[in-house]
Amino acid sequence: MSFKRVLAIVLLGVSAFANAFTPTPEQIEQFKKLPKAQQEALAKQYGVDLSSIIPTVGAENTATPISSIEERINPLLPIEVEEPLKPIKEELKPFGYELFAGEPTSFIPNEQIAVPNDYVIAGGDKIAISLYGKETAIHEIYVDREGRLSIPNFSPIHVAGLTYKELKELIDHKVTTESIGLKVFVSIAELRSLRVLVVGEAHKPGSYALSPLSNVTHALFASGGLSEIASLRNITVKRKGKVVSKLDLYDLLLRGDSTGDVTLQSGDVVFIPSVGPQVTVSGLVKRPAIFELKEGETADSLITMFGGFKETAFLQQVEIKRVVNNAKQSVISVDFSNDDVSYIPQGGDALKVKSVNSEVVDSVTLIGAVARPGFYEWESGLTFDKLVKNVKSDLLPQADLGYAIIVRETPNVSQIEVLQFSIFDALNGKPISLQKNDKVYVFSRFNELEKEEKALKNLALTIEEQELQEKVKLWHLYERKQFNEKVLFEADSKKAKTVFGRDTLLAPIIAKLEFQSTVGNTKAVFEIDGQVRFPGTYPLATNTTVQSAIIAAGGLLESAFVEYAEVTRLLEGGVVRHIKAKDINLSSQNDQLALQSRDILNVLMQPNWQDSYKVTLQGEVKFPGTYTIKRGETLDQVLIRAGGITQFAEPKAAIFTREAIKKQEQKQLRKLSEELRKDIASKSFNKSIGTNTSLTYEETDKLLKDLASVTALGRLVIDLPSIITSQEALRLQDGDVLYVPGKQDSISIIGEVNYSSSHLFKEGVSIEEYITLSGGMKDRADEEKVYVIKANGAVFIPNQTSWFAMNNRIELEAGDTIVVPMDASHTDNLTLWSTATQIFYQLGVGVAAIARI
Repeated sequence: MSFKRVLAIVLLGVSAFANAFTPTPEQIEQFKKLPKAQQEALAKQYGVDLSSIIPTVGAENTATPISSIEERINPLLPIEVEEPLKPIKEELKPFGYELFAGEPTSFIPNEQIAVPNDYVIAGGDKIAISLYGKETAIHEIYVDREGRLSIPNFSPIHVAGLTYKELKELIDHKVTTESIGLKVFVSIAELRSLRVLVVGEAHKPGSYALSPLSNVTHALFASGGLSEIASLRNITVKRKGKVVSKLDLYDLLLRGDSTGDVTLQSGDVVFIPSVGPQVTVSGLVKRPAIFELKEGETADSLITMFGGFKETAFLQQVEIKRVVNNAKQSVISVDFSNDDVSYIPQGGDALKVKSVNSEVVDSVTLIGAVARPGFYEWESGLTFDKLVKNVKSDLLPQADLGYAIIVRETPNVSQIEVLQFSIFDALNGKPISLQKNDKVYVFSRFNELEKEEKALKNLALTIEEQELQEKVKLWHLYERKQFNEKVLFEADSKKAKTVFGRDTLLAPIIAKLEFQSTVGNTKAVFEIDGQVRFPGTYPLATNTTVQSAIIAAGGLLESAFVEYAEVTRLLEGGVVRHIKAKDINLSSQNDQLALQSRDILNVLMQPNWQDSYKVTLQGEVKFPGTYTIKRGETLDQVLIRAGGITQFAEPKAAIFTREAIKKQEQKQLRKLSEELRKDIASKSFNKSIGTNTSLTYEETDKLLKDLASVTALGRLVIDLPSIITSQEALRLQDGDVLYVPGKQDSISIIGEVNYSSSHLFKEGVSIEEYITLSGGMKDRADEEKVYVIKANGAVFIPNQTSWFAMNNRIELEAGDTIVVPMDASHTDNLTLWSTATQIFYQLGVGVAAIARI
């Protein structure tokens, strides 16, 4: 049975732990006979911790009591657990010892291999002689102790000391001369064994019987390998008291040189001395390990040992720790970049090769909306137009040709300065010189991702162009490490920012400029507000004027006042100064006011400027549609432009909605939803004794979902008949919508009635009669709080005194809705049901009305 098979059986038996399978004592004994190095190697191959099975298979010290498997796996016993956040430090191992951690038969010569012609015959070898010709016979004959070979029917011959080739020639000559018509074939049937003594730092020193074809390495494997303090550089072979060979295993491992690995003879002594001086090599080398030194070895010898340096190794200053006079430790730095290295390795030295700086130097970097972002070689006389030669092929379609910047290192390399330029000018006769380590930023014409993608979609990009867009974005996200929501998204507006927009690309630059500002070195940024495309904070470039600042902000909006802009300047001592910059039209060639650090430029809006306001008229209007209005225009004026209402209109039931009111209502709904959520959670954990006042999960979930699904309408209750007759005036705002329904002839009843329905309106029918027509109230209805929602949205409560006063003059009308709310006291659940129910009913009526539009 093979050693692997034995180990597999033992390991499976030990790891079962439940007596499902147990290795036999013979198998365990066979495993115990393996050297420790072989046990560890095979256990590692099978992924098993050998320390967990050594007590089972037997320890060398049998006097030590062995705990049972059950005790060693008892979960109640304290177990040392590694800290998950503790950094893992890989321990360096001495070089070359892993060669002897394989299977013990790896290097032992096989008896079936061909015997070389130079093999020396000696006593104990078995020779196979096959005779053929006039007679046939096969003889296997041992060479006796006297070195003689006795072939039947032939006289004995002395063969000891002959080579295998000479033996075959001798026997062939003897047979052919002494017997006519007979031929012979000679081979070696069995080799003798030789005994070699392995001493010194072997794993198990002793006398070993080996094949006569064995070399020194075979003897090392037969003895179980080397101990932890064995030398690999000076293994000697002694024969009759004289050294016949010295083996340096480094020659074998590093150069494949087996000169010292001689063939052993019986009686040879293989001596393994203790390890000599050692050097530790770590870091960016190809073979980090602990190496043994021999006398006279140089830095080149050491480099050969560790295989050379990795490509990213920093060779100018390799750190070497050295123990001086066995008293203290010092550090020296050695330059390995030259061919002639003066360093002489010494025992105890510890070399640590560090990495070169990841920062790319002596280059120019293109960043932003360019087709091929990244690093480019810098050379004297390099200009921007040599890197970006064509707008279509070298820039992305969304690139802003009017604004680009260069971030340049100042003589004080810890600080930067910014230069602004126009890509259009740089490609048309106004070259921009680039210096070493410049970073060129090309921006998108958009800040918001949605607008950029919409613009690119309209351009109908090809598949290749779309893939290029994604590749460039991924490069920036990876290189600039900005793949996070804080950079790409605004928390409040939740609008995605484009990767190449001003907000994204300028953020780290502005942060750097703010950080480098100190006393005497002001913060080189400015702000621009008002009627520009991208208001915000910008780096103050060299010679920044009002005009170049406006270009940086994307240019003027249509609403901008171009005769002058206001500059607010913060002076020393907290003095604030306001300056008017004359004629800020970008086409002007007049001298521009130069901006200073922390200036705030405000581009004003044109007097009486307004954006185009639009209102919508729907329903029973003679000419419904969307109308553009001027500031301050009223609803009755727009109705006149629309031809007024038709003869079928019901102006009392008109529905008017406004965007500003809608946003306010939506905010209030979100606030109410949060308050309901908190109230439900609070009351669910505080149950009254004997009374269940908490909502079930289904009720809670339904209530919160219903409230979350409600959309604000933004309805403004108006009296359209009074507006039409000019008794009231309603000034319109952008986005206002008026719906004039047709004449109505029904009244609706909703809420806690047996059958919610609508009924044909009849003059003089009371609320109670309409409720009776709907099957009457349910048991949980609150009859004291019945109310009416008029067709125009007004709410009246019949049971209140104020309503009775109005009720004397106002009766139910077509289009009204009667609401019967729930009695909160009827149930033991949260009283919030009553409030929420009323809210839902009111909003439901509004939704039903708007749905008819």
